[in-house]
Amino acid sequence: MAYDQLIFERSQTGRIGYSLPKSEIKEYPLDDSLKREKTPDLPEVSEFDVIRHFTNVSFKNHGIETGFYPLGSCTMKYNPKIDQDLSGMDAFTGLHPYQPVDTVQGVLEVLYETQKMLAKISGLDTYSLNPYAGAHGELVGLMIIRHYHANRKDFARKKIIVPDSAHGTNPASAATAGFDVVEVASNQDGTVNLNSLKSVLDDSIAGIMLTNPNTIGMFEKDILEIARLVHEAGGLLYYDGANLNPMMGMARPGDMGFDIMHINLHKTFSTPHGGGGPGSGPVGVTRELKPYLPEPVVRKAGNHFFIDQKDDQSIGRISHFYGNVGVVLKAYAFLRTNGKEHLSEIAQYSTLNANYVKESLKDTFKLPIDAHCKHEFVFDGLIDKSTGVTTYDISKRLLDYGIHPPTMYFPLLYKESMMIEPVENESKQTLDHFIKTMKIIAKEAIDDPDLVKHAPHTTPVKRLDEAKAAREPKVKFKDLIA
Repeated sequence: MAYDQLIFERSQTGRIGYSLPKSEIKEYPLDDSLKREKTPDLPEVSEFDVIRHFTNVSFKNHGIETGFYPLGSCTMKYNPKIDQDLSGMDAFTGLHPYQPVDTVQGVLEVLYETQKMLAKISGLDTYSLNPYAGAHGELVGLMIIRHYHANRKDFARKKIIVPDSAHGTNPASAATAGFDVVEVASNQDGTVNLNSLKSVLDDSIAGIMLTNPNTIGMFEKDILEIARLVHEAGGLLYYDGANLNPMMGMARPGDMGFDIMHINLHKTFSTPHGGGGPGSGPVGVTRELKPYLPEPVVRKAGNHFFIDQKDDQSIGRISHFYGNVGVVLKAYAFLRTNGKEHLSEIAQYSTLNANYVKESLKDTFKLPIDAHCKHEFVFDGLIDKSTGVTTYDISKRLLDYGIHPPTMYFPLLYKESMMIEPVENESKQTLDHFIKTMKIIAKEAIDDPDLVKHAPHTTPVKRLDEAKAAREPKVKFKDLIA
């Protein structure tokens, strides 16, 4: 039997994969309105067939456990299995959010202590763990900004400043929150152009969204001046925490002048992510903005932890119960096992690894910013563009070597952007293998460009029309054989 068959192709009429005892519970007829008109089209397979099928499917996936994953802006790093094990303990998974508060003191303590640790790391006053993801955290932060200005009767502030090098979720979140987006230009290194910023600051500005280091991995050296300008204009500063990994223990957004930020727990603090989840985007604020945090909030009185949801100034409820608790548990375990004395090492090694790869490849790939970076950097394709081999081609060829491609064509500042983030827990041997592979592909681009242009050659599926696959996905067996 071919093990690359679809589960429907393995199906054999009459084959059964389970055996259940006769139920002692009396049968109750369903109303006809609840019944299907015809039997669902399901494969008839044995349990063994199912195990083999899904095991083989899993081998076709690329994950951080199977190979190098230098996906820029995503911080795809190894997540210790002990954190997963701790979050899956029966003592946590068996809880129900409607239990009496006295019976869930343990998990409430974990939530409360996580809030405190995140506040300490970021330099802000306190956190809400309720948002489910980074973009959700952005939306919550922008709702707080809107609420803050509305409470001050400053209804003219309807604009959010976003640099042209920002993450794509920033302008989307601002628009979703009801703001008009004002774009400011970047300098050559992607940092904010102060003259462009000054030209848009007026009484209509509600705030600015930034990440530091920026999307190109460069530290925003003028951040204190940016904070002063925006604050003097009456606006607030929002920190996109997607790039927090190289900052931990080294610099704090609160000390830079930021008023609000979200942290991607799933990127920085030990949750496997990608493909839509799971995620968590806690939002932190300064003391002045604390009353606006979404409800409910975990608080402490003496040695007792309780749920507070009575603040009249709160923006209200933005999620079910207390956010994605399973992700918070992983983050708590990660923070406690590393300890504050080792968080700075994460920042240092992620920065070291990125600069090592950058310096090793800059004679082969075009480096727009030849300067010290933080956790990630951007190439603008090959230096030698005469062969017509593109970033897209290089990314596809990497698959043949068992390496996940970097982020392609983002940021939009360069035509052939290739954003690479090696992360802190990759060894020098892994980085050297990546560097060697990239140089091999660059040589292939000169010696046999068609080999690269038609890659991948060894994967189960060759080049796809990604746009069509996203817009017209074929997810049913009958569609595939039609």
